Amino acid sequence: MIRTILLTLALLASPTAFAFERDADLLAMDATWNEMRMKPDVEGLERILAEDWMLTHSDGRVQHKADYLDELRTATRRNQGIGNEDLRVRRYGDTVVVTGTSVQSGISNGQPWSGRFRFTRVWVQRDGAWKMIASHSSRIAEAK
Repeated sequence: MIRTILLTLALLASPTAFAFERDADLLAMDATWNEMRMKPDVEGLERILAEDWMLTHSDGRVQHKADYLDELRTATRRNQGIGNEDLRVRRYGDTVVVTGTSVQSGISNGQPWSGRFRFTRVWVQRDGAWKMIASHSSRIAEAK
């Protein structure tokens, strides 16, 4: 945990922030995305999300960076638990795709929610820095 935080701080301080040399570096940054959402660390998220970032929720709703950060800033949305597993990284030049399974819980607009989701996150290198440009989640149906 401390190693992840130190690595992330080093990456954030670097003028060529987020220059992922190994998949482990990217997975550490992706884990930091979850940590920032839990706190919430709106300033940190502001740095790692591209201006044109968008989130496609499991219900099909699309949310852009400013709206998402406002929800966190005003505590309209509070993440209470995020745990990822089965993570995979695929590289395509200056683009990286991270997929996995996530178990999450939180409160949105005063209503509790929880579930298991499959997710896809897309990171691209822009002007020497890695930014997340998209995140998508699909709810995994409960076994009957």
